[in-house]
Amino acid sequence: MQTTTPWLWTNHRIKEAKLHLFCFPYAGGNPVIFRSWQEKFPASIGVIPVCLPGRGMRMAEPSYTDLYQLIHDLAEAMLPYLTKPFMFFGHSMGALVSYELARYLQARYQVQPEHLIVSAFRAPHLPDPNPPIYHLPDEEFLHELSEMNGMPKEILENKELLDLFLPTLRTDFQICETYTHRPGLLLNYPITVLGGKYDPDPSIEILRPWKEHTSSTCKLQVFDGDHFFIHAKEEEVIQFLCEMLTTWLESNASTDSHVAKMRD
Repeated sequence: MQTTTPWLWTNHRIKEAKLHLFCFPYAGGNPVIFRSWQEKFPASIGVIPVCLPGRGMRMAEPSYTDLYQLIHDLAEAMLPYLTKPFMFFGHSMGALVSYELARYLQARYQVQPEHLIVSAFRAPHLPDPNPPIYHLPDEEFLHELSEMNGMPKEILENKELLDLFLPTLRTDFQICETYTHRPGLLLNYPITVLGGKYDPDPSIEILRPWKEHTSSTCKLQVFDGDHFFIHAKEEEVIQFLCEMLTTWLESNASTDSHVAKMRD
């Protein structure tokens, strides 16, 4: 599979993969954070980073401030590439985007991932425990980011990077901080929740209620780290995901019933 959309980053291994894992980065995150994953997963699993406007090769494009407009446009761009069994993985803001995208695809197109993997984001029906910061002046905004461990230190300590990423950071935080869950469609496939043992936001207590958003199973996996355990414990996260996805492939090797059904 070779994509012609700027929303997806693919490599040479995607065509032969039997299962696609779409990966959604955190607020201000560049899809390059998942580039190493593309080589570390087995050939049967194709890792596809999702690139939102305002970052990476799309830095010149304005970021979205409306989550539901983002979901609509992202779904339209991705739909032609959902022809193999697929799963979603999202970290922090990426968890929110992947969850709402999964709901949208299921409701509008009757297309759904085999599994939703959400990382470091509160259960969506719970209110944000912190006051919003996206509207604060630059100095205050960055101070709050530093206090809440809301961005990797490599970016916070680099003024040139900060100047480049600040507009995108604000709009991403605006999406997360103004989000209100809309009751409705319940997912009917498993959710796996990843969290950092020492992450104060979200705490493990507000990760557990993700189980309320699926009629299937919901499991919680805790890693020894803070909000950015996907970097500090990257090898452990990759190993966990590889084992989980490989197990799914092995259990579904004899059936093609999991191929996404596309609307005419």
